[in-house]
Amino acid sequence: MKHIILVGACYLDTILTVPHFPQEDAKLRATALQIRRGGNCPNALEVLQQLLLPPKPATATAATKQVKTHLISSLPAADAPATRQVLESFACGDEDEEDGSVRHRPDFSRCLYRKGCREAASSFIIRSAATGTRTIVNFNDLPEMTSAEFSALANDLIDHEDLTGQDTESWWHFEGRIPETTLACIRHLRRVSPRSTISVEVEKPNRDGLDGLAAEADAVFYSRSWAERAATRKKSGAEVNTWDANRPRPSSALMFCTWGAHGATALSRLSNESTTHQPSETDIVVVDTVGAGDTFTAGMLYGMICHADDWNQGARLAFAVELATKKVQREGFGGLATIAT
Repeated sequence: MKHIILVGACYLDTILTVPHFPQEDAKLRATALQIRRGGNCPNALEVLQQLLLPPKPATATAATKQVKTHLISSLPAADAPATRQVLESFACGDEDEEDGSVRHRPDFSRCLYRKGCREAASSFIIRSAATGTRTIVNFNDLPEMTSAEFSALANDLIDHEDLTGQDTESWWHFEGRIPETTLACIRHLRRVSPRSTISVEVEKPNRDGLDGLAAEADAVFYSRSWAERAATRKKSGAEVNTWDANRPRPSSALMFCTWGAHGATALSRLSNESTTHQPSETDIVVVDTVGAGDTFTAGMLYGMICHADDWNQGARLAFAVELATKKVQREGFGGLATIAT
């Protein structure tokens, strides 16, 4: 059995589509309103579940049937309507196959349900039709997860699922929101589950401590803004796309960076080889970019975990880029598995 554990904040997103970004102290009528569950790790989990539980059971492979996903996140109280809305947003359940195997729904049992809290963390997203940009304002009144809380949850999960067993593999993916806490969580895993693979997202160039996270992880997902800031000189879009060993590297074995319309790059520290894949579709209509990076992350995790033996790095990168390209052409995340298979 393989286990994918995603650790990060869960939000309820309120998305307003407007003709153009409003000026300060101005009034503007939105053309669309959507409320949906968000957050980097939950978004990636939703896409992963589609890939692991395709709409046609016949398209599921032996590799996907033996993968179980978990979410570790701070949520409101277990009986809060906001919590129910979050959990119900993952619309998939256990499904017994004709061959006797079981495809698993996400495990939320090790989320932190905060007693007395009724509201989920929230993001208010203003999406401009004129430019395709998005502006995000966050509000989160939930207590953040501490390293001690994570250690207790991780120990319980490791013991319950026998994650240290020889027949079990585990991949832990962290959103790099609070570097000091996340670093303590990663180091705890290194002690209690040294066979686990660990990946982390590094996005905010001005956030102290993210370099330390990258140095501890086996795989790092960088944002474009981080890579551009780390570059030794200002580059054009095409030059940035050649992101390579000229920039400082952490000790992680694999590094990924997305470039928007220019695709994405994977860099292996072990071989010092850089692979870039650009979308095969260049003339597309962008509908919704919210969660595009999370879709890419899900695609890479799926490729590395479920196709470790039959896909090379170029094939995994191409799959993740094409998946994210399809995502931006539709609202939300629905139907991606149908496109991918």
